[in-house]
Amino acid sequence: MQIKSIEELKSLKEKHLPLIKQRLGHRNGLGLTQVLVCSGTACTSSESEDIRIRLEEEIQNMGLADNVRVLKTGCFGFCEYGPIVMVHPGEIFYCRVQPKDVKEIVETHITGGEIVERLLYMDKHEGKRVYSIKDINFFKSQKRIVLRNCGVINPEDIGEYVARDGYFALADVVINKRKEDVIEHISKSGLRGRGGAGFLTGKKWEITATQDVTPKYVVCNADEGDPGAFMDRSILEGDPHSVLEAMAIAGYCIGAKQGYIYVRAEYPIAVKRLEIAILQASEMGLLGNNLFNSSFSFMIELRFGAGAFVCGEETSLLHSIMGQRGEPRPRPPFPAQEGLWGKPTLINNVETFANVPVVLREGWEWYSGQGTSTSKGSKVFSLAGRIKNTGLIEVPMGTSLRTVIFDIGGGIPGNKKFKAVQTGGPSGGCIPEEFLDLPIDYESLKETGSMMGSGGMIVMDEENCMVDIARFYLEFSQDESCGRCTPCRIGTKRILEILKRITEGHGEMEDLELLEELSYDVRDASLCGLGQTAPNPVLSTMRYFRDEYIAHVRDKRCPAGVCKGLLHYTIDEAKCAACGLCAKVCAVQAITGGRGQPYRIDPEKCVKCAACAAKCPREAILKGYQKGRGKNNNTGILTGSGSTEDRAAL
Repeated sequence: MQIKSIEELKSLKEKHLPLIKQRLGHRNGLGLTQVLVCSGTACTSSESEDIRIRLEEEIQNMGLADNVRVLKTGCFGFCEYGPIVMVHPGEIFYCRVQPKDVKEIVETHITGGEIVERLLYMDKHEGKRVYSIKDINFFKSQKRIVLRNCGVINPEDIGEYVARDGYFALADVVINKRKEDVIEHISKSGLRGRGGAGFLTGKKWEITATQDVTPKYVVCNADEGDPGAFMDRSILEGDPHSVLEAMAIAGYCIGAKQGYIYVRAEYPIAVKRLEIAILQASEMGLLGNNLFNSSFSFMIELRFGAGAFVCGEETSLLHSIMGQRGEPRPRPPFPAQEGLWGKPTLINNVETFANVPVVLREGWEWYSGQGTSTSKGSKVFSLAGRIKNTGLIEVPMGTSLRTVIFDIGGGIPGNKKFKAVQTGGPSGGCIPEEFLDLPIDYESLKETGSMMGSGGMIVMDEENCMVDIARFYLEFSQDESCGRCTPCRIGTKRILEILKRITEGHGEMEDLELLEELSYDVRDASLCGLGQTAPNPVLSTMRYFRDEYIAHVRDKRCPAGVCKGLLHYTIDEAKCAACGLCAKVCAVQAITGGRGQPYRIDPEKCVKCAACAAKCPREAILKGYQKGRGKNNNTGILTGSGSTEDRAAL
């Protein structure tokens, strides 16, 4: 079927609309049960594909195939409680489903009409099971714009995307709009790039469109490399057509006929669904030559990244697409002026593109009414780290960190104390408790020493060492540096060496001044965004948690008890049962003793793995810290059997 008009698009929409309406809670008299199985990466890794196959088999065996449909869908976002199965009508939300639960769901719910209550989400605050997704606190403070189709449609069926008004914006633009008007519409909406820098999307489109050079290109940056980030992946897995439609609209506006999606090869499900989506859109005439009987043609191809973090930087990405070494180049000229093969190239990331069809359908006035005065719309975040509800969320710009972490995220597990949240990936900073009521927008995060970034949000509690966190991110950035410029190649290595020295107990007070000075040098002199932002985790932790750095250097103590180089394990002989279990699990034979005699740990051999402490039935193995290893201290060793104040510090 080749769609050449809006009328034909409407016809396809009407065919699939009843199914979609039922999933949205409308009563439409279908007489059909729909079972949606989350098929995002997180749920797939927890056997959701096996669950889907077993559901189909069980329904077939019971002769229910004419009245029940089992479908794949994208990520619901509630990853902590996957795999997720939702049954319509009723939007019954089953979580942590296992393959062994399939038979009960079919027999009890689908056939018998009774809900399987043990599989419903348990609201621990209310002390009751929750039936519908709409009543779960995790979703109540969210506003889904980019994620509007994830968990609603089958991402492998283009008809379901069209039923949600998909490709209507493209049709309207190509048939009825001038490119200048569309760009103005995007500009007035206030949409900013969601890849990190927050550059105005309409302005970038305008600069590329005004270049009097051909050919031009459209590139989607799907090279999501931040630790703990999975926003772009989930969008591509759950709603790939939204990105394809937006890229075609961008191609029409700037005068490009070719688009490329640069996606990580480590995202096999996203890649598969992109391939299916491109094939379906091409077969229906929504990609290809002479779209909607016009002179406009647009094709999209995939290019795969091999895991280089630096290729998320736009000039490095362009080099990689062209088959060259992935390293940045100086700017100007900017990619909008000279990009792929020296031609004007428009680059936006996945989330930015996914906003475009909504902006054009709902109107720029509606979109600019969402968010804050300078940060419009919503933002998708991946919640990870020390938080109860890990997963994918979308909130209006301006939502406070407190709302995200405690209302949506459910707070910190184990009644631990919140310590900081790291935003912006390795390029961002750590934001302490005093800023929990900070509104999330580009300017506010920048003022704290962090950044929006692509949307990773990693939460830390009292058991996280902020010096070790800084070391972790610097290790990542240093390893991912392409090595082209000296400040990044050498500077990040020197910063990492200082951090390692501090966490291993060999730091001196002079190191703190050197660490700060070097961080500013690397930030100001590096060629690309990787080096320019790599010191942010160091600068932000030194700004807000300087006391932890001082404790590591002056007192040779890690307040969180994380840094192994500062720890010391001993056995309380009065408690020791001489059972020998600790010696059996010690991989380096650092523990000696005999029957009836207390065991002892050789500090020279001990690698501080804590396996012995975990195995001891009497908690006789004490974790302490060493002092006196630096030139400023020689006060001996303190263990967990020391003063109350000392033990609390651990």
